[in-house]
Amino acid sequence: MNKVTILIYCKDRPNIIANVTSFIGGNGGNIVYVDQHVDSEQDIFFIRLESEFDGSAFSLERFKELFKNTLVGKFDMKWRMYSSETKPKMAIFVSKYDHCLYDILGRYNSGELNLEIPFIVSNHNNLRGIADSFKIPFYHIPVTKDNKVEAEKKQLQLLQEYNVDFIVLARYMQIVSSKLIDNYPNKIINIHHSFLPAFVGAKPYHSAYRRGVKIIGATSHYVTEELDAGPIIEQGVAHVSHTHTVNDLIAKGRDIEKIVLANAIKLHANRKVMVYNNKTVVFY
Repeated sequence: MNKVTILIYCKDRPNIIANVTSFIGGNGGNIVYVDQHVDSEQDIFFIRLESEFDGSAFSLERFKELFKNTLVGKFDMKWRMYSSETKPKMAIFVSKYDHCLYDILGRYNSGELNLEIPFIVSNHNNLRGIADSFKIPFYHIPVTKDNKVEAEKKQLQLLQEYNVDFIVLARYMQIVSSKLIDNYPNKIINIHHSFLPAFVGAKPYHSAYRRGVKIIGATSHYVTEELDAGPIIEQGVAHVSHTHTVNDLIAKGRDIEKIVLANAIKLHANRKVMVYNNKTVVFY
């Protein structure tokens, strides 16, 4: 059984669903999941479908070509199509904080994440032991003001060598340049230790503590050239009170970061996120 996921967006017009579902059925497919959304302000239609195709004769490339020639031009569609047999490859970038890395690798080791992790890269050597314990290749690429261009060149070489599909910044404390972003548009996932867009900066928990906030949070988003302003994939919050210290907020915040980042990774890996105009449509 061949399972195929299709994501489409285009201008909202009559009979899009009818045309797409008829095309799938006419080519031997059985639709097992469908969800759609219309952005009425932008007049944009979004749809996600999962279909099963029987028989060894099925060819995803041939089906893609037929879909493109039959429907894409007719509705001026932006579309992506994936086979469930192909797991996306995810590279992890880290620095010194280990809580998100441990969480990701634990979920990966238990089979919770539908992906492959070909390697971990870091600008420090501190977390090499974690990578070794999970038997995942670890690459130390130091980054300074003087060698940033050369370091990024090495990162890109690794990404291309391993055919990486997307990148996760698991508390990677370096600003990613436009070159890396251009090579992986809407494919670099960051976790921000704040409920964006409030309390941005290096010490959001301290700022939140001084303001006496009643909730704290974390935000996972795609990386764009504008710092911490990319399309948001997932957010989470926790209630706090005047009895909590800064250390309490940091501990709670790290728990939220782990959950929010893991959820964002799963949504992306399972092809449930669509990006349009710096916003996301997420099919949970």
